[in-house]
Amino acid sequence: MIKAAARNLSWLYARSSYVICREIHNKKVIFSGIQPTGAPHLGNYFGAIKKWHSLQNEQNDCIFSIVDLHSITLPQDPVKLRQNIHLMTACLLACGIDPKTSILFLQSQVPQHAELSWILGTFSTMARLSHLPQYKEKSQNLDVIPLGLFIYPILQSADILLYKANAIPVGEDQLQHVQLCQHLARIFNNKYKTVFPVPSAIVDETCARIKSLRQPDKKMSKSDMDFKNRIELTDPPDLMLKRIKESLTDFTSAVTYDPENRPGVSNLILIHSLCTGKDFETICKENEHLDTGQYKLVVAEAVIEYFKPIQYEMNKLLSDPVYLTGVLNDGKEKAQEIASRTINEVKEAVGLSASCL
Repeated sequence: MIKAAARNLSWLYARSSYVICREIHNKKVIFSGIQPTGAPHLGNYFGAIKKWHSLQNEQNDCIFSIVDLHSITLPQDPVKLRQNIHLMTACLLACGIDPKTSILFLQSQVPQHAELSWILGTFSTMARLSHLPQYKEKSQNLDVIPLGLFIYPILQSADILLYKANAIPVGEDQLQHVQLCQHLARIFNNKYKTVFPVPSAIVDETCARIKSLRQPDKKMSKSDMDFKNRIELTDPPDLMLKRIKESLTDFTSAVTYDPENRPGVSNLILIHSLCTGKDFETICKENEHLDTGQYKLVVAEAVIEYFKPIQYEMNKLLSDPVYLTGVLNDGKEKAQEIASRTINEVKEAVGLSASCL
């Protein structure tokens, strides 16, 4: 009887351990980053930052980075870059990223990112990197291509793997970069030992769906040299109104959602929907008495009202740079604690360790 009870206890212990392990294994560790190359625009907000906020509120382990090392793959003015780092920090905090719940840090302050990037680079090939779409797109107009632009997807993989993240929120245009990260994780695990989880992509199409205001066949982009093509979170209300009034639509006056044939007005309906929570059908019905020129004013009002509290909080945060620096320093310490453990494990596996001598 005692032996039977012991067996039952042993089974229960094994079963409970299995459940705990499964819960740990299934827990989402989120990593995502954003470049400090200016203020986020509507596509960045709805496609990335708002998603970060949702993932944070779902009790995931969220690690968010302002990836300044990535930003210098193309030339940056040092003074402007420092200003943009504070601006991006204020934007993220104003949009609901909570540094007490999530880790928010500056990439360059955690040197293990560059260290792991070098190690992963030894498993990468020039052929694979040259086929990545972001490299093709960004290099096509350059006479001289910086090496950083070519190899930055390896650093991107290091960003993810350093924190053993298993879920990566990305737009469709970044899927091949996540696939590269998966590839590098598998190569390392097979060659040495299992150190990295193989991450999965959380694909959000919203960012890709929000189009340029003046070129609605292209997505809204921070790197676009024409500021008329986007609305930034820092734009004052009168500029938001101006941008939307100048947005390209067509010669049909009705407000209808038809992305293939009417991409301009459909883009405005999408933005209106994201700012109000109304579906496309409701929006079209409510505005059927307006022409597209009048409808632009309705969209502008919705955008201005939606971002008013965010802009208020952002301006308040920007007036306290000491606080913003403190947030990044606190995040750096938390990030370094995780990064140091991972890089030591990696070094031990690769043989870059003097511990056995």
